[in-house]
Amino acid sequence: MPKTKALAAASSNTTDKPARKRAKPAVRSASAVSRRLRQIEDKRSAILGAALGLFSRFGLHGTSIDQVAARADVSKSNLLYYFANKEELYVNVLRDLLALWLEPLRGFSAEQDPSEAIGDYIRRKLVVSRDRPDASRLFCLEMIQGAPLLRDELDRELRTLVEKKSEVIKAWVEAGKLAPVDPHHLIFALWAVTQHYADFGVQVQALSGHTLDDAAFFEQTVQNIQRIVLQGITPR
Repeated sequence: MPKTKALAAASSNTTDKPARKRAKPAVRSASAVSRRLRQIEDKRSAILGAALGLFSRFGLHGTSIDQVAARADVSKSNLLYYFANKEELYVNVLRDLLALWLEPLRGFSAEQDPSEAIGDYIRRKLVVSRDRPDASRLFCLEMIQGAPLLRDELDRELRTLVEKKSEVIKAWVEAGKLAPVDPHHLIFALWAVTQHYADFGVQVQALSGHTLDDAAFFEQTVQNIQRIVLQGITPR
């Protein structure tokens, strides 16, 4: 009997050990998958960033896949693994820009104080103009050309969001928190005045001697635009 038990125990130990060893590769595999996903996302982001810099300067037709690949430090074949062609790359850049551009507007809600909400929106849009002027310029260039590759996105996401936030502005007006103002024209005006500092940054610098990278000038810009806009739409 003792031998039988010993053999059983030995057999059990022999069976258990490989089972424990087999569990380890699963952990390593999950880690490898996670690392691979990070590498893919990092590579994709590098390509999009390189494409943005070139598209914003030379447009879709003035930029080649070879130029983007060289700027992103990847091979052309590697770039085409992530994006099938130049048009697909361009549309993905624009989609990322649209998401970035619209993010500050998503925060509007009827429960907010309109002066605080609009004042904060102005600041956040100027931050985008300061930190991502190339993004604003590319979006402007696409609009000037008639948005041939972004039309569907504008008709869906942009229109839906603007209509939703227009209802918020209407609610502020009806509650007497804002002077009577057409929501669409208010939104258009906010876009125009904040994006001017990115799209016409060279002109701003030539006339004022400053850019939004100058902290004092940035704060002065925020406060003046807030004052101009809010004084025009605050009930008297």
